[in-house]
Amino acid sequence: MPVLNTISPDKLVRLVGIPAGPVVIDVRPDDEFAAEPLLIPGILRRPPDDIGRWAVGLHGRSVIVACRDGGALSQGVAARLRHEGVSAEALEGGVAGWAGAGLPMVPNMVLPPRDGEGRTVWVTRGRPKVDRIACPWLIRRFVDPSAIFLFVAPSEVEGVAERFGAAPFDIEGDGVVWSHQGELCTFDVMVKAFGLGDYAPLARLAPIVRGADTGRPDLVPEAAGLLAASLGLSRMYADDQEQLEAGMLLYDAFYRWCRDATDETHNWVSHQPAKARAKVKGRS
Repeated sequence: MPVLNTISPDKLVRLVGIPAGPVVIDVRPDDEFAAEPLLIPGILRRPPDDIGRWAVGLHGRSVIVACRDGGALSQGVAARLRHEGVSAEALEGGVAGWAGAGLPMVPNMVLPPRDGEGRTVWVTRGRPKVDRIACPWLIRRFVDPSAIFLFVAPSEVEGVAERFGAAPFDIEGDGVVWSHQGELCTFDVMVKAFGLGDYAPLARLAPIVRGADTGRPDLVPEAAGLLAASLGLSRMYADDQEQLEAGMLLYDAFYRWCRDATDETHNWVSHQPAKARAKVKGRS
């Protein structure tokens, strides 16, 4: 029987990776997290003893709180957030329940160090087109919603990475982890390393990105469309950050097609999306 103010893993997974989804917060103490350093995709870690400070930025958002087992810690934090005026629920079964359901988890050990505000920082070449938009989308939607991306001249990527503690990606260089490997593009490499390779929507999206990024638009039919849209965006925006924000919507659309609409053909039936609030409350 469902517990009041909780959400099940199978309902939460439908909200992961979409821009209108809830903020998911991991409140496991450091010792518990160190014993099993795996993250629900897109989750933020916050200390349970400092709710008053970090709750301020959550007003107007729906929040899901996860502890190890979905017990007193997460339910208490969710109740305190509701006291602060934040719409909050606890994850049934916690992180253990999510893992037990066979849902994807991101290994923390593969992520770069975080800055003083808990954000991962990444750097790559400027004037992005495919991989350098796809990878930030993947990171913000499934790894670190607050991630920072720096676009600089190719010759300065390694220097900026060292100076600002950023992880270089989609560039060749000694010790660069996040780059092409054989026929795989950087997006492929990240999807696998982040433990998301078996998640069906991303498994469908990966060859689309690979085909568009590696000059093989015939790899899957959708790759040519992604390439065309990406090249169009690169000519619409002179500012790389503005292009990234526009590209986020592009990949949101491709992701939802991969998740929900691969068997659908164009017809006169309207598929009007629910409002953002209804998506969270109705678990669309």
